[in-house]
Order: sequence, then C-alpha cells, then structure tokens
Amino acid sequence: MIYNPEGIRATQNKVRKALFDILGKIEGLSFLDLYAGSGAVGLEAFSRGVRRVVFVENNIRCIGRIKNSVVSIGQAVESEQATYKGSGCRIIGLDISAALSMLARNKEKFDIIFLDPPYYRDLVKKTLKMLSRCDILSPNGLIICQHFKKDNLPVRENILKLFKQARYGDTVLSFYCLQGR
Repeated sequence: MIYNPEGIRATQNKVRKALFDILGKIEGLSFLDLYAGSGAVGLEAFSRGVRRVVFVENNIRCIGRIKNSVVSIGQAVESEQATYKGSGCRIIGLDISAALSMLARNKEKFDIIFLDPPYYRDLVKKTLKMLSRCDILSPNGLIICQHFKKDNLPVRENILKLFKQARYGDTVLSFYCLQGR
C-alpha cells in the first residue's frame, strides 16, 4: 500500500509502468529515489527485486508516508537521526544537496538514480549538475529524470550524456549515463 501525501504530484501509474518496462530486469541492483515524495517509484523498484532502495525526501509528511509504506510491505524501518533504515530500504530526510554530499562521502554507488522534483523550478538541471560532480553513479548506471515536456535538458552535463527520452503526455523521462558508456 502506497500512502500518497496531500499536495504531492506522484508519478502517474502509466509513466511508472513505462519506466519499469524500459528498465526491464532490475533484480539485484541498487536504486536511489531522489525527491521521493510518496516513494511510489522506489517501492515499485523494491517490489521488482532491487536489493537496496534509498529514498531521499526532506518533507517530514512525505517521510512519514514513505516509512508507513515501507512498513506495510513488511520491511522494518529503524530511526537513526535523519535517516531511517530497513532491510533493503533506507530513507534519508535531508535536502538533495546534503544527501548527495553524504552519499558521496560514504562512497555509495547506485545502479539506477531516479529523480522527479517538483515541476517549474529548474530542479532537474540543478540536480543533474550535482550528480555529475558527486561520483555516486555506478559505471554502467543510469540516471532517469522525470520532468515537464517543455523543460530543455542538456545533452551533456559534465560526465553525463543524454541517450534516450520517452514522452507520456506532458511528462518526459530523460535517460543519462556516463559519457564513456
């Protein structure tokens, strides 16, 4: 059961389904859900067999909802300062910049990084810049940005390159990988 906080624009079911159809088999991978909101995308990844999901969200109501959702699927969640950990699931209650800095300091790597920030604030571009500098994407990893169709994202951002886009109504999924890949 996913608990959707009031006032949060959750990823539409059709977009979430399309995302996971594109990704295919993801069992055993690690997944970072930035601007997690309800946590629906990270929870879907977990249900499809990823070994580890890290949710990053700084809205206290959303953190509570994600925690409730994680518990409802049978995962324990323990409190640890601003971070909640469970077997395979972790919630980081910090803003994106602080969370990415912490993950980079801890030398954590992710196979899939998904971000769906609030629309109309240019946060996708800002977050891509941060991600391109913080070495948390595994060598064969993907960054997937969900954004409004009129957002003009860069083809290259430092070490990242855009290699695919898929549009669903007003929503676009943009896929990035490391340039050498």
